[in-house]
Amino acid sequence: MANILQLEHVAKVYRSGNRELKVLDDINFSVEAGATLSIVGPSGSGKTTLLGLCAGLDRATSGSVELNGIRLNNLNEDQLADVRNRYVGFIFQNFQLLPTLTALENVMVPLELRGEKNIKSRAMDLLDKVGLAERGHHYPTQLSGGEQQRVSLARAFSNQPQILFADEPTGNLDAETSEKVEKLLFDLNKEAGTTLILVTHNLELAAKTQRIIRIKGGKVNG
Repeated sequence: MANILQLEHVAKVYRSGNRELKVLDDINFSVEAGATLSIVGPSGSGKTTLLGLCAGLDRATSGSVELNGIRLNNLNEDQLADVRNRYVGFIFQNFQLLPTLTALENVMVPLELRGEKNIKSRAMDLLDKVGLAERGHHYPTQLSGGEQQRVSLARAFSNQPQILFADEPTGNLDAETSEKVEKLLFDLNKEAGTTLILVTHNLELAAKTQRIIRIKGGKVNG
């Protein structure tokens, strides 16, 4: 099966004055379409930075990131946003819900950006799928952490992504809610063939994916 993601000699360096901090160094790996992959490692090892580069949320300092056959290095910000909107779902560790929008409106945002039709009913269907149909008119501050994470999940599903990135998707959840979120993630992979890439500290969750990449000191193996 063809690769949906390929990284070659990727490095990320942050500069502050005359100082340089190399967060990622010579990263090389590829992921087949439809696969499941976990990225694990200690705090500060560069996992979230790596996920952001893969999703086109940030740019590599050097090397090549190719997503669904598109080389991200060559794109401007508008083109990157278009690639994300067409192909990518992203679940943030801190949810990143818009506080002035209801749960339903948060899920509708990607659909509106794509110019889709019947977006309200589709967003309601997604909320129902994550068990929040009755909470659609509540604002993020009126929702628990687990409920906010499930809204974030519904939003990430909304554009039917070919590849879904999830940064600590169960990190803020209790055991029961974590189990529900995990099931939703892997169901999407099985039912829609969506490639799933997770960053997690949860080794039990990581073990459920087909492959694990370990990162330490900005370098990967696995």
